[in-house]
Amino acid sequence: MLNTMILKVVTVGEMQTNCYILGCKGIGHAIIIDPGDDYPRIVNCLKESNLEAKLIVNTHGHIDHIGTNGKFALPIWIHELDADYLIDPSKNLSDFWGKATISPPASHLLKDRDSIKIGELTLTVIHTPGHTPGGICLKTDNIIFTGDTLFCGGIGRTDFPGASEKILLNSIRERLLVLDDDMIIYPGHGLPSTIGEEKRKNPYLNK
Repeated sequence: MLNTMILKVVTVGEMQTNCYILGCKGIGHAIIIDPGDDYPRIVNCLKESNLEAKLIVNTHGHIDHIGTNGKFALPIWIHELDADYLIDPSKNLSDFWGKATISPPASHLLKDRDSIKIGELTLTVIHTPGHTPGGICLKTDNIIFTGDTLFCGGIGRTDFPGASEKILLNSIRERLLVLDDDMIIYPGHGLPSTIGEEKRKNPYLNK
């Protein structure tokens, strides 16, 4: 399957959010994961890669991950527990940043273990609450998009409404660290890593 995959990253906005474009070479279709800002750059990346976006998937509902959802006029998929974040500036934290913003509502509500297909590619939804109630990771083959659940050397913030450090750490240990050590993680911010590296070196997981 990896031979059919196109993966691009566009780091967007003040929060340097990683927006991922996951495409299938065979049909030239793509999923946009977390288009938080910089709409023109995301569009340019799609054009340069000869890809047509068909779907947006949000790993969670914070503004730095959903900020340009509405500019694409595409279906928006998000976990059912974060659906309200799209349309509530107090939940998506845009109120906190002084720029109240809403996204179009969800087109489809995701649940744990749902599948998202694009051409020959399939993403499996792994529900990992803690940063937000409906935070998810998206796994395909030997890579996983971890949103703001797990970072290279860090974890998602838990000082926002609806967050819980205990729940987040349980999600990471029970849902992510059980994956193969060579599984590559592509986080919502920062550099890629692997599950094995985070087991060994992540200070938040080795307290």
